[in-house]
Amino acid sequence: MGRVVVIGATGHIGSYLVPRLVRAGHEVVAVSRGSRQPYFEAAEWASVERVTADRDAEEAAGTFGYRIAGLEPDAVVDLLCFTPESARHLVDALRPTKPLLLHCGTIWVHGRALRVPVTEDEPRAPFGPYGTGKARIEELLHRETRTGGVPAVVLHPGHISGPGWPVITPAGNLDAEVWRRLATGEAQALPDRGLGVLHHVHADDVAQAFELALTRPAAVGSSFHVVSAQAMTLRGLAAGAAAWFGREPVLEFVDPEEFERRYGPEHARATHEHTERSIAAGIGRAREVLGYSPRYSSLEALRESLRWLVDHGQVDVGGQAF
Repeated sequence: MGRVVVIGATGHIGSYLVPRLVRAGHEVVAVSRGSRQPYFEAAEWASVERVTADRDAEEAAGTFGYRIAGLEPDAVVDLLCFTPESARHLVDALRPTKPLLLHCGTIWVHGRALRVPVTEDEPRAPFGPYGTGKARIEELLHRETRTGGVPAVVLHPGHISGPGWPVITPAGNLDAEVWRRLATGEAQALPDRGLGVLHHVHADDVAQAFELALTRPAAVGSSFHVVSAQAMTLRGLAAGAAAWFGREPVLEFVDPEEFERRYGPEHARATHEHTERSIAAGIGRAREVLGYSPRYSSLEALRESLRWLVDHGQVDVGGQAF
C-alpha cells in the first residue's frame, strides 16, 4: 500500500477510483481544480486529503509538476493530461523521486481501425488533436520508462459511461433525442447502414483497471485497452436500447448528408468522428497482465447512464418505463 496522488480526482473516473483506492488501503491525495464534488457520494472520501490546483495556470507558471512531486507520492494517477507539454512538465518534476505514473489515454490513439479487435501493438495512426496528442504522450511516457526515468503505465479507455453525465448514444453522438426516439418507437436515422462501431466502458471498470495497475509491476512500460468485453455496432446498440422499452428499433439508413440535414452539423460531426474510427479494442493484454475483468457490458453501462439522466430530468423518454 502506498501514497497515491490522483489528478482529476472528482471527474468521471476519479469519482470511482478514489473510493476504490481507500478501500484497498492506500493513502489518497485527491487533486482537483475546484470545489466540485465527486459524481456520487462515498464514505471513503472522508479519509482523503483534498488539494485544489489550477493545472493550466500552475503549468504556465512552471509550478504544477513540482507541487505534485512535493506531495511525496509513491504513485501518481493522471486523469487530466492532454498535451505532450503537460506530460513533460509533470515527468520532469517527478524524475528525481520516480514514483509510478499512471496516465489516462484513449483508444483514439489508433485512428481508423484496420484490423479488429485492435491490439495495443497496432501501429499508431491517430488523427485529430485529441487522439494525436494522446499518442504523443504515450510515446513520451514509454520512452521515459525505457531510459530509466519515471516508470509509467498508459491505460486507454473507450467511451466512458456511467451515472452523472451525458454519454455517447447509439447514434454515436450526444443527441439526447436519440433516447426518446428509441423509447417511443419513433424513427431514428443512422449512417453507413448502422455498421459503425462504438466501444463503451463503465467508469467504474476504468477505475478497476487503474487500481489493478498500481500493484502489477509487469504493467510498467506497457499500454492497455480498458473497454467492455465487446464493442457494438450502432444498429446493435439501438436494438439493445429499444428492447429496454419492449420495442424493436425503427431505423432508417441514410447517407451522411441526409443524417446532417435531419440532426444538424454538431451531432453529425460527432457521429462521423466515432464511426470513421470504428475501433473495437481487444482487452486480452489487460486481462492477462492486470487481471482486468469488466463488470459491465456496453449496454449495461449505457442503461445505468440513461437511468440517471432520466431520473435527473436530463433526458425525456416519453414517460416510458424501463
